[in-house]
Amino acid sequence: MGGSSAPGTGARLTAIVNRVIFVGASTGGTEAIKTFLLGFPANCPPTMIVQHMPESFTGSFAMRLNGVCQPRVIEAQGGETLAMGTVYLAPGHSHMRVQKVGIGYATELLKTPPVNRHRPSVDVLFDSAAEVVGRHAVGVILTGMGKDGAAGLLRMRREGARTFGQDEASCVVYGMPREAALIGAVEEVASLEMLAQKALAASR
Repeated sequence: MGGSSAPGTGARLTAIVNRVIFVGASTGGTEAIKTFLLGFPANCPPTMIVQHMPESFTGSFAMRLNGVCQPRVIEAQGGETLAMGTVYLAPGHSHMRVQKVGIGYATELLKTPPVNRHRPSVDVLFDSAAEVVGRHAVGVILTGMGKDGAAGLLRMRREGARTFGQDEASCVVYGMPREAALIGAVEEVASLEMLAQKALAASR
């Protein structure tokens, strides 16, 4: 079922990207991300995801998601132009950022030091979203321990992005979403089952 074999794949490359969805997760995130992406159609906005995970697992995780989700899911290699219907998972060895390229956006990988003790770090991704995509971004922070992503999500919201946090009841660990909510970074808290619908509605 993976998006790589879905009809209309070629059209994704020419579709104008107006919105980009950014997602961060840690403990409990693999199942949360799968549930979140199962709510996405094949032609979803380009989506960039940081999941705290060792580099030996991110490639196989992307392949597993690609096999069950309608959009195409890949492990980012750096330099990919963001396309409709494609989800980009940060590799476990590098930070991932979004960069402006011409009239569109592309992935960028950095092997700079860990941030919040993590590489990839959600804050690095979210900071770039605030800086580069601004009010055309949608941020989602999912289950996880610690506070990675909270400050970046706040920057996104201050730049006019729509921001969402997973609720405590559906989190494996209500750490990252809680920290984001406490500092006012989260516009709306929702259950995991509702987050895909809300992120997609905000990206229209």
